[in-house]
Amino acid sequence: MIDFSLPADKLAPLLLGSVLTHAGVSVAITEVEAYAGIDDPAAHAWGGPRPHTRDLFAAPGTLYLYRSYGIHLCGNVTCGEPGGGSAVLFRSGRVVAGMVEARARRGGVAEVALARGPGNLGQTMGWTLADSGRPVGEGWTLVPGAVPAAISSGPRVGVSVAYRRGWRFWITDDPTVSAYRRSPRIVAGRQDW
Repeated sequence: MIDFSLPADKLAPLLLGSVLTHAGVSVAITEVEAYAGIDDPAAHAWGGPRPHTRDLFAAPGTLYLYRSYGIHLCGNVTCGEPGGGSAVLFRSGRVVAGMVEARARRGGVAEVALARGPGNLGQTMGWTLADSGRPVGEGWTLVPGAVPAAISSGPRVGVSVAYRRGWRFWITDDPTVSAYRRSPRIVAGRQDW
């Protein structure tokens, strides 16, 4: 059983190896990022609830989806204190069931790249914005899986504030993990919460 009441930075590494299932596809999670809600300047929750972040403030264990760069749907699971806006972003995974559906959604990419990166993972899962706000067990599941032999951590990808927090977690040496990309918006000397 997954304890979604844990703070994001404590829950995130525990989700590695868990199996996420939606719309006929199951993915073993290999990479995640933690976001600490309204107290985290890199989080969507920073600044409080807004209409497009409503689901982020739902009960722990709720799917929060957002559109990245106007193209990709990225998925998070809410956690921590109810209403706090904390979540764990699903960054990458390995398809373990539903390969036919996954390939239909992602085309001819290599198997190792089907769910590498949060946008690709969202496409592989077949998410739509209508799926956002659904609690675990309502159209999607997340169940504990094999405990990884080794877990690595480092800075989150693409954030320009709070970028030194080592809240990106991944299964060490797993080929499905995405590459780290430092945000080009980081300003030298700027306070890093």
